[in-house]
Amino acid sequence: MVFYRSVSLLSKLRNRAVQQGSLSNSVRWLQVQASSDLDIRSHLKELIPEQQERLKKIKSEYGKVQLGNITVDMVLGGMRGMTGLLWETSLLDPDEGIRFRGLSIPECQKVLPAVKPGGEPLPEGLLWLLLTGKVPSKEQVDALSSELRSRATIPDHVYKAIDALPITAHPMTQFTTGVMALQVQSEFSKAYENGIHKSKYWEPTFEDSLSLIAQVPAVAAYIYRRIYKNGEIIPANNSLDYGGNFAHMLGFESPEMQELMRLYVTIHSDHEGGNVSAHTGHLVASALSDPYLSFAAALNGLAGPLHGLANQEVLLWIKSVVNECGENISKDQLKDYVWKTLNSGKVVPGFGHGVLRKTDPRYMCQREFALKHLPEDPLFQLVSKLYDVVPPILTELGKVKNPWPNVDAHSGVLLNYYGLTEARYYTVLFGVSRAIGICSQLIWDRALGLPLERPKSVTMEWLEKHCNKSV
Repeated sequence: MVFYRSVSLLSKLRNRAVQQGSLSNSVRWLQVQASSDLDIRSHLKELIPEQQERLKKIKSEYGKVQLGNITVDMVLGGMRGMTGLLWETSLLDPDEGIRFRGLSIPECQKVLPAVKPGGEPLPEGLLWLLLTGKVPSKEQVDALSSELRSRATIPDHVYKAIDALPITAHPMTQFTTGVMALQVQSEFSKAYENGIHKSKYWEPTFEDSLSLIAQVPAVAAYIYRRIYKNGEIIPANNSLDYGGNFAHMLGFESPEMQELMRLYVTIHSDHEGGNVSAHTGHLVASALSDPYLSFAAALNGLAGPLHGLANQEVLLWIKSVVNECGENISKDQLKDYVWKTLNSGKVVPGFGHGVLRKTDPRYMCQREFALKHLPEDPLFQLVSKLYDVVPPILTELGKVKNPWPNVDAHSGVLLNYYGLTEARYYTVLFGVSRAIGICSQLIWDRALGLPLERPKSVTMEWLEKHCNKSV
């Protein structure tokens, strides 16, 4: 009993001195914690051994089973269609869309705890689900919210690193810089230098991951306020949940905007392991880079126009439609504008997906949110018209496997409606969300002892010789 009281005292001292960074943080994962139904770490400790045995059984019984054939088209086409990654937290079906630990988005909206009955799911609830595979109670979500708040203080050097950049630097450049500056507190890095046994890798990875998830909203909000609000920073409100507090620190107090942020963070958190940001995070982490280094690399992938930057491009394109044709554009006028875009060699942003072959469920849940809260908004009505106009045109072109809207086709219009009009910043919101999925899987990567990722590459000459032999 004396020992546990000492641990409790140590924890309180750590909370008071969180700005001291490395010393207090490096103590946390070494603390022995009493098993608790509200303690997510205890749940993981119980789950990990059985999942390790499950993986061993799969390898021993099915290790030689073929999962498909690799064609030259796959090698030259961005590895599309190849099955080559283990990603436990979510699975993307071409027709059904994303499932988080087996649950669809509508199912998550029904079963995950919310602030109010019928409200949007709390991101902390999804984090619990991704880590444990279990739907949490409201009490467990509240405990996890409290845990994240206790880790959310940002060391001053992080702000200084961001401030060293020009204010004109892209928000994603500033965000990645902030994450890299957080890396000096990495407990995994310190533990590895001190010779931690590989069976324990998951423990400091867990600590880094939860701290990173807890800290990225404050870093992201600081960047927003620095660029767009004259550097007037808004402190955290510890009475709010993860999504609500993020909206608050950005400067939005509307209950509807806080609900939108809960929905946004939840549906953008994870999309299985093959997308650029998730795969990048997994690849870098497979070299035993710590969660901060791995997530910073993932953010740099997310910043690309063909990935996370697309949500910025969608709103800018929609506004270009309004500027040229007006808000009350007819469907026939809209068809002409779409063809004009395509004939100029550009794409219509927000449509198509590398895996999905139907409308993205993440698009549909945002559409339902708009129908409930902003049905008369002119930009929402324009998005609805695009849903009718664009797919038939893309189908007519015959070059697109999926002509339907994806998640990016809708998010910008919702954010714009509630006053977050700075499209250049939107990918940062995506990045905050994606921390939950990438870090959850990274913990399991370490727990399962997944190896260094090292696929084989070939040259065009090798392909030519190989194919000529096969003819």
